[in-house]
Order: sequence, then structure tokens, then C-alpha cells
Amino acid sequence: MEEHYVRILKERLDTENYNKLMAIRNSYLHKFIAKYIDLCNPDSVFVSDGSERDQRYIREAAIKNGEEIPLAIEGHTVHFDGYYDQARDRENTKILVPKGVYLGENIRTMDREEGLREIHEIMKDIMKGHECYICFYTLGPENSVFTIPCLQITDSSYVAHSENILYRQGYKEFIRRGETSDFFKFVHSEGELDERKTSKNIEKRRIYIDLEGDTVYSANTQYGGNTIGLKKLAMRLAINHAAKEGWLTEHMLIMGIHGPNGRVTYFTGAFPSMCGKTSTAMLEGETIVGDDIAYIRSIDGIAKAVNVEKGVFGIIKGINKKDDPIQWKVLHSPNEIIFSNVLVDEKGKVYWSGMGEDIPDRGYNHSGEWWRGKRDKEGKEIPPSHPNARFTVSLEAFENLDPRWDDPKGVEIGAIVYGGRDSDTWVPVQEAFDWDHGIVAKGASLESERTAAVLGKEGVREFNPMSNLDFLSIPIGRYIEINLEFGKKLRRKPKIFAVNYFIRDKETGEYLTDKVDKKVWYKWMELRVHDDIEAIWSPTGYIPKYEDLKSLFDKVLSKDYPESLYIKQFTIRIPENLSKIKRIRNIYSKIKNTPKELFKILDEEEKRLKEVREKLGDYVSPRDLEKLVQKP
Repeated sequence: MEEHYVRILKERLDTENYNKLMAIRNSYLHKFIAKYIDLCNPDSVFVSDGSERDQRYIREAAIKNGEEIPLAIEGHTVHFDGYYDQARDRENTKILVPKGVYLGENIRTMDREEGLREIHEIMKDIMKGHECYICFYTLGPENSVFTIPCLQITDSSYVAHSENILYRQGYKEFIRRGETSDFFKFVHSEGELDERKTSKNIEKRRIYIDLEGDTVYSANTQYGGNTIGLKKLAMRLAINHAAKEGWLTEHMLIMGIHGPNGRVTYFTGAFPSMCGKTSTAMLEGETIVGDDIAYIRSIDGIAKAVNVEKGVFGIIKGINKKDDPIQWKVLHSPNEIIFSNVLVDEKGKVYWSGMGEDIPDRGYNHSGEWWRGKRDKEGKEIPPSHPNARFTVSLEAFENLDPRWDDPKGVEIGAIVYGGRDSDTWVPVQEAFDWDHGIVAKGASLESERTAAVLGKEGVREFNPMSNLDFLSIPIGRYIEINLEFGKKLRRKPKIFAVNYFIRDKETGEYLTDKVDKKVWYKWMELRVHDDIEAIWSPTGYIPKYEDLKSLFDKVLSKDYPESLYIKQFTIRIPENLSKIKRIRNIYSKIKNTPKELFKILDEEEKRLKEVREKLGDYVSPRDLEKLVQKP
């Protein structure tokens, strides 16, 4: 007797798509797909085998159904999200947990049974009138210890198109693995659309992550951060697996910094959105492995990392020809690119804030027809492009792509960098004393000013450990403990650094660093990884010597670097650092199961700061620190 799920698939799929699906010998997969086709009730179903033919079908569908609009440059399209669907929806993104499981007050959770019941009610017939796309991908290189296979079910051709650009195709990996339930699953529907082809029922926007079922549900939204399941939504699933299996899932770029004599040192870096992460990954003269998410494993005592993705879902605001020549070239060349929520003129040219060119007075954007001075229903003036406007493009479009970007063995990490928006505390670059100090005083103590990448009030300083708080699916205390434990497995530990691109002058409030100065900070860090240069001890970590930075500014940027600027940048602001420690200690004192080591390291840093203050005052010049006896 024919199984019920087979009958559903035969009835709902045509012969070609049915055969593509059945080529994967996996009854668990077939049952899952049949369940959601039956529940969501699309008009038709397309199964992608990852071939160029099938990817082209999805690209063309996105244009045909109006989710994307062709632009002037070949291969470029634009997608508009709804006016109130422009960022990650924190309030309605929840992790579903069984009764009795508590992840902590910093992580939004919901009773699993209640959440599954609600999301299934919302998804009943939600795809009616739409085509459903069944796609297969892998997170990380295929056929590797890092590989996680993924199934995406969506009725948005924009989402499927985006994932085809951002992720490695996984159809062959599913065939290779055969009968298994060990894969991530994503079910998404944009829901009913308005006349602009944007999600209409925003009040029913839900993003639920079911850890037990390794499944993400997303409904009534199109914005990529809520719908491109393999991105930040998959991080919750991966963090949960990593915690059980002893590896790390991190919100980190991976890049190769090129040192003397052809040496390449691989860095990872964690930055909250709009804090310079993508621009760092795209530094001219260096090579990119990935700009957003890293899986890190200890392999024979060496920290190895892979890029989970093969593309960039990047913030476009501020990208300009002078500061970002590599990205600028890609954005103006014939490539497969999806722009989102930018301004488009009548000729199909795109514009965005901070691009360094005159922006026309009229055009079309996320609000519809736009003109300078246009206001929304709250009376707020609408900018030409949204602050969180994006571009989606393959890494292979970039001339600075590292040759090992897809290495299934991963790349060895020489350094880990943490950075956020910080106007008054951290110096532009500093090195932690050791692994534990770096994890606690840099990573676990990360704070950053809120930006337009999340819904809510901008400008509020937020606690964001390892820039990963939004994506945690385990208690924060456990997450910090796992990071500390990971270092104990390593026979060669990466050095840990902190950077701050946003330090301001105490008197004038002006930024003390230029956007391009980060090129110098990374060259300095690369030299420190190999102990090629000395550094100055400070109570918060090692900082650069003026002479080394002056030489690097000249060599890297052909730029004079006055000592007066160095002193302003690298003066240790003891009151602000003490206030930060107090804030961080207070936060962790309320978090259950925070490792005792964290409080010990914070106490030690506080003690060092107070001892230096007694000798040298509240604001301590690096020249005065050089006179102290401590040596790196």
C-alpha cells in the first residue's frame, strides 16, 4: 500500500519535479516536504537540483512575479521589502523550548508546543496562489567535517534566489548521504502580498526556531534577516549543535592578512551590524574568506575555520569609490547582484546613502515613488535609501577572494578580533594578554551602539557578547564557558585583539580615526601574531608603539601620522574602562551559571586600572605607560 506522504508528493508535483525529489533516497526528507506542501498548500511546486538550469528558473521567476526588478547593468536586480519589514524582528524571533528549559532572560523563548501550534495555524494555506520552491544547500564546504546539509522550503523566489547566491548547492550532498534526519530544515512563506509584492500581514510576522526539530519557521516577512534561513536563523541551530559537540559557531568574518615575505595570517573578526565588518573583510590588499559566519573546530589542536557561506549579504550604506574600491567595482560591474531597499532612478541606476555621488531628487524606493522631503505616516522624513539597504552577491565576484576560501579542511586562525561602536572607552587596537583575557575582557564584554540593522531605537549602547547575543540558542553563561574551554583544547592558541573604529575626541566629539586606518591596525596585529614587533603594556592589554604605527601609516597608506594624534587615540581612559567593567559585571551577576573565571578576569582588570590611576591619573598617555616596568 502506497505511503500517505508519497501520494501527496505524486499529487502535488509534476513528474519531473517528483523524480528529482525521489532521486534523494530519504523517506524522512520526503515526509517532511510532503507535510509542509500539504499544510501550506501552494499552487505549484518546483524542486531545484542546483543545476544552472534550475537556478536560472528561480532567477527568472523572481522577475516574472515582481519580487525583483531588472536594473540597467546586466545581471543586476532590485528587491523592495515592505516599509515596516526592513530589519531583523527581534520581538517575534523566538526559540521554541520544551517545558522546564530556561535559556536566560537575554534570549527570547516560547513554549515549544504553543509555538508549533501557532506557527502551523499561521501557515495553514499560506502559500495558496504561490509557487513553492524546494532547494538544497550546505553550510560550509561540501563533504567536509564542517558540512551541514540544509533543506529550504519557501514560496519566495527572492529568498530562493538569494540563497542560490549565498550558499553552496547541496542536492548532491543529500543524494550522497541517503537516509538520514541529520540536516537543518527551513520553512518560509512571505504570505499574502500587496500590490508592491511585499508581505502584507506584518502583524502575523513570526520567526520561530525549533531546536529539537532542527527547524526554522518564518512567516509573513520578506526581509533577508528574517527569511534567508541559512544565515542568522541557522546560527541558532548550529550554536546548539556546537555546544553539544565542542566546536564554535561564531558571527565572524574570516580573512587573510598579508604580512612580510608572502606570509598570510588568517584572522576571524566579530562585529555587530554596521560596525565595519564587511568593510574590514574587504580591506584592499588583503584576501577574503568570508564576511559573516564562521564554524571553528579544533583539529589536531589547531583552530581551523570555514566560511559557512559563498556570498555576501552586505550593508551598502557608506560604500564609496574612495574607501571601498573592491566593493565599488563589484557593484558597478555585470554580476548577478540583488540590491534591496536602495533608490532607483528612471534609467535603472541605483543610489544609496554615503556613496559619494549626487543623489537625484526623485526615484523609486522602499516607500514607493519617492521625492526629496517625502515623509511617512509618522511624519518622519524618508531617506532615499534605507539605512539597512543591502546587496547580495557571490564571493566569486570579488578580485580579493582568498584561494583557500572553499578549503574543506578550513584555514588556521592566527588571530581573533572583537569590535563594536564605542565612542569613549576602547583604544583603536589592543591585544589581549592571553586567550582567557581576550574571551572575557574583549569578546564577552563587547558593547555596541544599536544601528538600523535591528528594529527599535538607534543609538542605545547594547551588551552583545562576541557580537552573537541575537543568535544564541544556549544560555549566555554556557556560551562563555564553551569559548573558554575551547582554548584549552588548542596547542596553538590564536591571539585575541580588540578594535574600535569609532573612538571620539573627548573635547570635540569628532572621530579620531579615518575609515581607512583599519588597514594599519590589521598590519600591526599581523606582526604581533608572529612576535615581529614589541608592544606597550597597558592595564587593558598591549597597545602599539608610536614608531611602529608611524612606519605602517607611511608604508600602508602613504600618510603622515602625528604623535599628537597617536597620544589622543591610545590614551587609556581609566574612568570609562572602570565604568564598563562595572556595567559588564552587573550584567553577568544576573546571568545564571556564568563561569567564575569571568569575574576573576574582570576583577584583575579593574585592579590594574586602579593601580595605574593611582600612579598616573585618570587619562594615561601611552608615553607614560612605556615607562612602567611591565613587558609584553
